[in-house]
Amino acid sequence: MAVTILSMDEIINSICLHMAERKQVQPTDVLVELSWEEETGYTAEVWVQGRSQYLVESNMVEAILRYMHSEYGIRAYREQVKLELDEEITAVVTA
Repeated sequence: MAVTILSMDEIINSICLHMAERKQVQPTDVLVELSWEEETGYTAEVWVQGRSQYLVESNMVEAILRYMHSEYGIRAYREQVKLELDEEITAVVTA
């Protein structure tokens, strides 16, 4: 079983690619800010064409799963992705 650790930058890239595809814009037109709070857990605030939207952890994991498949050729499942917070937010994918 292989373990892949995605950096915070890669998580942001995965969300940019995911939202760009959904909103039919360029990935460079998407801005993402990740955060973790005790009450809400992991969230991402996303700006596309001047509009702000919040993604919850399950939306972030969906973007990470698509990124893992498109960039690494790894087909992982939701339960194989764990977000962790140390000095920055990372994603640990066990697939």
